[in-house]
Amino acid sequence: MEEPQRARSHTVTTTTSSFAENFSTTSSSFAYDREFLRTLPGLLIVAEIVLGLLVWTLIAGTEYFRVPAFGWVMFVAVFYWVLTVFFLIVYITMTYTRIPQVPWTTVGLCFNSSAFVLYLSAAIVDASSVSPEKDSHNFNSWAASSFFAFLVTICYAGNTYFSFIAWRSRTTQ
Repeated sequence: MEEPQRARSHTVTTTTSSFAENFSTTSSSFAYDREFLRTLPGLLIVAEIVLGLLVWTLIAGTEYFRVPAFGWVMFVAVFYWVLTVFFLIVYITMTYTRIPQVPWTTVGLCFNSSAFVLYLSAAIVDASSVSPEKDSHNFNSWAASSFFAFLVTICYAGNTYFSFIAWRSRTTQ
């Protein structure tokens, strides 16, 4: 019984070391795609990051916990801000070329379309929850966050369109 266990552990060791060798050789030189930021999808991602940051910082700087609807807006804004930063890093470093097993066009389409739908709902909730109160700081910040939430929604709609075009061209090949 000891012989098969040794063979199994030897196989795992070989697989692990070959994975480590492949990983170390591929990650030793990261590619950097400077041209991505000059494309329209790249510019839209940068706009989503900047405007999304404005949305959640404008709300977080107020007493938003008094209006429960702003909890949803904060969740959507922070969640998609973090994921958009992640995707920007993936695209700039061209990580998607190193992991061909992932259907990146489908992932991009699902991400951008879900971001569009949820950000649209968050922008509507944000706009409908803005009400004048004694403290004008909250009102001004909430109104500004509503405006920027709609701008981010438009950016995600644009990236959804470009993701759909990429996905459609990928599936017809």
